[in-house]
Amino acid sequence: MIDSHCHLDHDPLYKNINEIIIRAKKIGIQKLLTICTTNNGFKNILKIINIDPMVYGTFGIHPHEAGKNYVSKKEIIDKVSQHQKIIGVGETGLDFYYNHSNRDKQISSFKTHIEASIVLNLPVIVHSRNADNETFDILNSYKPFKPKILMHCFTGSKNFADKLTSLNAYFSASGIITFKNSIDLQNIFKNIPIDKLLIETDSPFLAPVPMRGKRNEPSFIKFIIEKLAEIKSIEISEVDELTTKNFKSLFSFN
Repeated sequence: MIDSHCHLDHDPLYKNINEIIIRAKKIGIQKLLTICTTNNGFKNILKIINIDPMVYGTFGIHPHEAGKNYVSKKEIIDKVSQHQKIIGVGETGLDFYYNHSNRDKQISSFKTHIEASIVLNLPVIVHSRNADNETFDILNSYKPFKPKILMHCFTGSKNFADKLTSLNAYFSASGIITFKNSIDLQNIFKNIPIDKLLIETDSPFLAPVPMRGKRNEPSFIKFIIEKLAEIKSIEISEVDELTTKNFKSLFSFN
């Protein structure tokens, strides 16, 4: 198992990081990818990836932070190049549900991250909420450059998923697929090709059933695997094997 998206720099995970890693290993997690969302937060990402060999990181600015955390393409490239265990660009993208940042600034930041990821030949980790059309149009404009795309915590429409598939995008399933009111999303994941699926906790957020109401952590990923196996009508061990293989393929691990 690989948790492709967690926020180990957020409390209570950060202040209990050693216990969190122990519990993750105990259920068979091989790797944790801890995601950067702000300039200042990157300092802790660099600390965390040195705690244990299983932990990797990214650099990026969340769309909520795009208005007050401007970064240039050069700065993204420089930050990612600081450490060989920084293996992705993001979390970036568009969030037109909360609109915590100006839309134009979100779009500009998103494009800058995509362009940096292309130069680095690393996956860009994309957050998209209430912005299906805009997100696709921007990603599609870079199609000739073949960006490596990972749709984090995917909750978009079937049409959005189908269009993203044409860009060779990968889709990450979060605890949301376990929620009782997520029937439509479950049906969408049923039809996404298994060789394009990853799993994530997005911890400490979005704890899956039956842990809802608790602070999420990477070890809860077992409940997401179980639900995805049910949705795809395959064995849990097969979901484990395939999503691990997909992560390693996308992030170029041997």
